[in-house]
Amino acid sequence: MNNYQEFRDAAPGEVPVRGFLHHPTDPGDDWLVLTHGAGSNCEAPLLVTLADAFCLSGLNVLRCDLPFRQLRPHGPPAPGSAERDQQGLRSAIASVRRLTTGRVFLGGHSYGGRQASMLTADDPGLVSSLLLLSYPLHPPRRPGELRTAHFPRLRVPALFVHGTRDGFGSIEEMEAALKLIAVTTQLLPLTAAGHELLTKRNRDEATRTIVDTFRSFAGIR
Repeated sequence: MNNYQEFRDAAPGEVPVRGFLHHPTDPGDDWLVLTHGAGSNCEAPLLVTLADAFCLSGLNVLRCDLPFRQLRPHGPPAPGSAERDQQGLRSAIASVRRLTTGRVFLGGHSYGGRQASMLTADDPGLVSSLLLLSYPLHPPRRPGELRTAHFPRLRVPALFVHGTRDGFGSIEEMEAALKLIAVTTQLLPLTAAGHELLTKRNRDEATRTIVDTFRSFAGIR
């Protein structure tokens, strides 16, 4: 679609924000901030596809690069970068709030979703709902290393979208983990999908399902 525009913001005292804005033809007041995983950036096909689809549905979208990706174009996050990446998401939310009086939702793929959930576990008033795509429950083939320590503190409703072939956690493991969260959650399994969620075969249907399910989950009219 290419209906987006480059966006940069660097308010005093905030981590700089870099990304792209998607504005619907007939926009409402609600916004979705969407970010990427450890091995990609905000131009990842999954993010562009979902941002376009949410935009078509009437939602304003900011898809943004995490601070670690702003510092270098390739490679995973450096050890110790998680806190700054969370502050980058806080800055992105603040940037959006300067553009709207509506609700703000926060979404992320894999590492980005994990940072989003950790940030909101510490500050539940930041956003209205979470969209967590392929939450990296544990490293592949290391099921004992669960990344759920903050789940009992999470107070923001969260939709988890997870492929049935995701090596970072099975559907059964995800179902067990979500029992640690006291607020409303929903697990949306995508049959035969891996960690990247979308394939040539499932792209259109899966994209519609994610958008429709999140809009219903978050009460977006």
